[in-house]
Amino acid sequence: MDIEIKVPSLGESESEATLVAWEKQVGDAVIEDDVLAEIESDKITMEITAFENGVLKEIRKQAGETVEPGEVVGLIEAGAAPAKKEEKKASKAAKVELEPKAGATVKSVESGAGKKMVAEAEPKPEAKPEARAEEKLAEEKPEEKKLKVAPKPAPKAGAEPSGDLVEERVPMSRLRRTIAKRLKDAQNTAAMLTTFNEVNMQPVMDLRSKYRDAFKKKHGVDLGFMSFFIRASIVGLKKFPAVNACIDGDDIVYRNHFNIGVAVSTEKGLVVPVIRDAGRMSMADIERAVAEYAGKAREGGLLPDDLKAGTFSITNGGVFGSLLSTPILNPPQSGILGMHKIEKRPVVENDQIVIRPMMYLALSYDHRLIDGREAVQFLVTVKDVLEYPAAMLLDL
Repeated sequence: MDIEIKVPSLGESESEATLVAWEKQVGDAVIEDDVLAEIESDKITMEITAFENGVLKEIRKQAGETVEPGEVVGLIEAGAAPAKKEEKKASKAAKVELEPKAGATVKSVESGAGKKMVAEAEPKPEAKPEARAEEKLAEEKPEEKKLKVAPKPAPKAGAEPSGDLVEERVPMSRLRRTIAKRLKDAQNTAAMLTTFNEVNMQPVMDLRSKYRDAFKKKHGVDLGFMSFFIRASIVGLKKFPAVNACIDGDDIVYRNHFNIGVAVSTEKGLVVPVIRDAGRMSMADIERAVAEYAGKAREGGLLPDDLKAGTFSITNGGVFGSLLSTPILNPPQSGILGMHKIEKRPVVENDQIVIRPMMYLALSYDHRLIDGREAVQFLVTVKDVLEYPAAMLLDL
């Protein structure tokens, strides 16, 4: 019985995707849950997996082609087993007559196709691994070889061009095209403005150092910085609801829930999985969600629903060494908080110059909806909560 390989649902707002590559080829054995192919939508990369054991019988869509949800891209012959290599060789050898027929000469047997068949029938000396790999690649069909060859990596920064090659043109991935369009749309649509402040990270760092081991032992997850920033942001969003709101036509939609998007950088581009209803989550729950989504994003395991319904976003350029930046809004959201590198700087406390681990904070916001006063006070609230974390724990 043939089992249809169908493109999974891509989410409400997406109607097509690109088939990136096949992980199995026609004739390959397939086990339930094996990854068969990889597709890329406007937002994420997804895997098509097998639902039954069998053999991949047919491929209907090739790498690079556009596919739609529910479309059949291939067939699996359920319950079938692939032919063994030894059986295939024996079948070929059976068709070859080693002894020439009457009237035939040795030359006629060894010329053209006959020579090739004799070579296949005769035992060969054990080849080196490198030679076997080259031989296998040469025997593949052209379309199969094209799918299995990995794409050429992008040139490294500062590398000298080889020969006459001075530039290389490659098509943008669907995800990269979508990122480019959304970011430009955000700039063209929103009246985007950024306000800055700085926060002394010493209190948070002291708290983490003191309770990190106990936190990990009790909850089974590391105590990172992101949970502090998410909780501090939620305190600010409760005080200034406009930062958590959005514009819909001529209306303003105020949300009484806090779905916080956390930007994650992957090899294919930036994605923003959403931690739903973060206002009701503990610090441990938030840390678990952050770790889970970050892992899924980098492994290509995010689902369309993981990226939906965000009300506010946080991005951390500090992990790459950024000292200061102006993050771009993630429409239709009206605010995004930018974290940056922690750096020791001289600051004044009680009229004394001291060294403290400082971080610049940036809030980009839609000025059509959020006034400067609200934006500045929101950022001050985040700063105050981080510098006095006990107030957050005591709900002050």
